[in-house]
Amino acid sequence: MPEGDTVLVAARRLHAALAQERLLRTDFRVPAYAMHDLSGRVLREVAARGKHLLLRTADGVTLHTHFGMDGRWDLYRPGRPWRGPDHEVRAVLKTTPWVAVATRLRVLEIFPTSHETVALAHLGPDVLGPDWDPDEAVRRLTSDPDRPVGEALLDQGVMAGPGNVYRSEVCFLRGLDPFAPAGACADPRALVDLVKRAMEANRATGRQITTGDTRRGREQWVYGRAGQPCRRCGTTILRGGGSPERVVFWCPSCQPGSPRSNASTGPASAGRTSARGSPRPRSGG
Repeated sequence: MPEGDTVLVAARRLHAALAQERLLRTDFRVPAYAMHDLSGRVLREVAARGKHLLLRTADGVTLHTHFGMDGRWDLYRPGRPWRGPDHEVRAVLKTTPWVAVATRLRVLEIFPTSHETVALAHLGPDVLGPDWDPDEAVRRLTSDPDRPVGEALLDQGVMAGPGNVYRSEVCFLRGLDPFAPAGACADPRALVDLVKRAMEANRATGRQITTGDTRRGREQWVYGRAGQPCRRCGTTILRGGGSPERVVFWCPSCQPGSPRSNASTGPASAGRTSARGSPRPRSGG
């Protein structure tokens, strides 16, 4: 699932191409909005709020989308072929210079821009947004002291933006067991500040580089590296935590206290979870 910095990059790209352009044709291929038509309206701006993308018209209508696991927005010059199968298309916005095509979105909805506050009320402070409030983020992170800290970091009601990559990476960099209770975190403010620094470092590219090494395959410390040696100590990296949207990677030596018995060292058992890592229902993206 794209992290908040990736969504921010997508929003800037769409804004540069579509802002102040009149919509010549719109096509929404989801049942609830199949009859909606925004043609004739001017697209005022495209903005990101955590993992959410907001396309706002000049007359007060918002097209709200969420990428989910593998959704995307692509830009094409008029007349150029689109990538991927047609049945995956969820929205088409045609302007004079560009055609924007959304595929495989998890969420697509249309509502008055004035309704955005209500629609996104479940989100915590946006790590990369103007509403960022580290004190509030710390309060939310520690509000349930028994909750696994790694799970809390994924909760968009705690902080809007970070996902699996940053959850795994910041826990590693802080030497935290991602399955340990949030109340056991000795310095939650340092953890929140690290999330902010890591995401700010990648806000222009959306690549989630945490090692400082931009070479492919060298960008992260533990994320996506199950079965490989830890870059710091050489111990085999483990993975666990359930569904692909919630899988976590960690080094059992650099992050002492991490469970080992039910963890996987490779992708073959991606569905297995540690008993302490099984996710409880919480606020989502």
